[in-house]
Amino acid sequence: MRFLFLLPLAMASSIAAANTPAPLPDWMTGAWDKSDGAKWADEYWTPPRAGMMIGASRSGEGEMLEFWEHMRIERGPDGKLAFVAIAADQQPVRFGAVRAGQTEIIFENPDHDYPQRIRYWREGDILKAEISLLDGSKAVQFLFNRMGG
Repeated sequence: MRFLFLLPLAMASSIAAANTPAPLPDWMTGAWDKSDGAKWADEYWTPPRAGMMIGASRSGEGEMLEFWEHMRIERGPDGKLAFVAIAADQQPVRFGAVRAGQTEIIFENPDHDYPQRIRYWREGDILKAEISLLDGSKAVQFLFNRMGG
């Protein structure tokens, strides 16, 4: 009998949890970098505030800049998270969040040529990122260490 009483409570709390918007990924906050010989990349993320995180990245070799972009993760009017990237003076591209957890977030845009999927996750003090097509092919991974320690 106690089970029948608890079942509606469990169902109500799981429905409420499913309707609770995913939090902004504050675990990405900070300054991150990677290097491989003369090749380097860095990425920066502000702490969440007012429904948004602002990011920037750049990469290159030696003193030569090869790529840069402005990024943001924002909560839309529908409550869902999106990743918006403006790469090297191109038009903004929006990727909707399809999964968000305690240490991982995945964004997708099937209409974009490449990438179509952007995944970030943390493993300890390492921030990992991967871009790929929707099916996971043409994947490129980035492993960033926290700057300054």
